[in-house]
Amino acid sequence: MLSIRDALEALEGRWKLLILFSLSDGPKRFGQLAKAILGITDKTLSAELKRLETNKLIERTVHATFPPTVVYNITEHGRSLEGVLEGLHYWGLAHRQIVIGKGKFHEGEQ
Repeated sequence: MLSIRDALEALEGRWKLLILFSLSDGPKRFGQLAKAILGITDKTLSAELKRLETNKLIERTVHATFPPTVVYNITEHGRSLEGVLEGLHYWGLAHRQIVIGKGKFHEGEQ
């Protein structure tokens, strides 16, 4: 049970898996992530990015430009969750069809 608790603590909340899913197709800047993840506030996104970085699931790279460019990328450790993310994605699609009904997806949702 300790391993499950550790995993849940690293991924708890409604946003972390969505951030990782968004970063799984390539690095993104803060604004790109904010647009990709509907409903997240800038304050929450900032806090979640810090937590993901602390857990070594993403890395933050600051480029020496003016103004500085900050890019977020999933780490190799974060990529180890790809199977979990893919499984959740397909389970979620099936779940929506069962609960909501086929074809009743909200615009902008994946």
